[in-house]
Formats: sequence, C-alpha cells, structure tokens
Amino acid sequence: MAKKVVATLKTATGKDWAKVIRAVKSDKTGAYTFREEMVPVDKVQEYLTTGVK
Repeated sequence: MAKKVVATLKTATGKDWAKVIRAVKSDKTGAYTFREEMVPVDKVQEYLTTGVK
C-alpha cells in the first residue's frame, strides 16, 4: 500500500510540487543532516539559493 504523500503526488495537483532534499551542516557538531521539503515547482531554484519557500 502506498503512503498517503506518494499517492497524493500522483494526482493532478501533486505534479505542481517537487521534493527538495538539502544537506544542512550543524554548527554545534559539524555533522550534516538532511532536510526534506515539498516546494512548488516554480519556486525550486529560489528555495535552493535562499532556503525560503
């Protein structure tokens, strides 16, 4: 059975969104963590450069 997020993305409205995964370095430990965000397709480049939706 598919998860709800995956099933939602396959509908007509879900095609307007992209999943963006960013590596974020922790100031405290220096380790990298990954942040997953759902961003509108037309805002992906803006999100990658500024980090703001």
